[in-house]
Amino acid sequence: MAVIIESPHDLKDMVGKHLGYSEWLTMEQDRINQFAEATGDHQWIHVDVERAKKGPFGAPIAHGYLTLSLVSNFLMQIVEVRGFEFAVNYGTNKVRFPAPVKVGSRIRGGAEVVSVEEAKGGIQSVVRVTVEVEGEDRPACIAETVSLYFPKKG
Repeated sequence: MAVIIESPHDLKDMVGKHLGYSEWLTMEQDRINQFAEATGDHQWIHVDVERAKKGPFGAPIAHGYLTLSLVSNFLMQIVEVRGFEFAVNYGTNKVRFPAPVKVGSRIRGGAEVVSVEEAKGGIQSVVRVTVEVEGEDRPACIAETVSLYFPKKG
């Protein structure tokens, strides 16, 4: 269940705090293939199952950017911020892919609020999302996401 934060201003109280974890998601070959089609990245380590089994990871692996793209989904499961007109993803400050996500692996996101400040007519938050691979010591992805929340008018 998501942590509910009543307004973007209340995010300031969460700086330095861990917000929790998303549900586990199984990385399936079909998802990887669809991402390859959408992006044009058909590298064999992702889509050639038989060759990838003999490759450096022993199985096909998800694209790093596929793993990164799931961060928004994980965040929506972890935290719900209320009391604003609209919000936008402003970008990422830093992204790293320390370990691969093999087909069949289960992954989840965990989130920690890094900073919150007034910016660009709204509230800007930086949240570090760590994507864990079940049973692995190293995370698959660490990303500092930047979001802008704009106040309700009136």
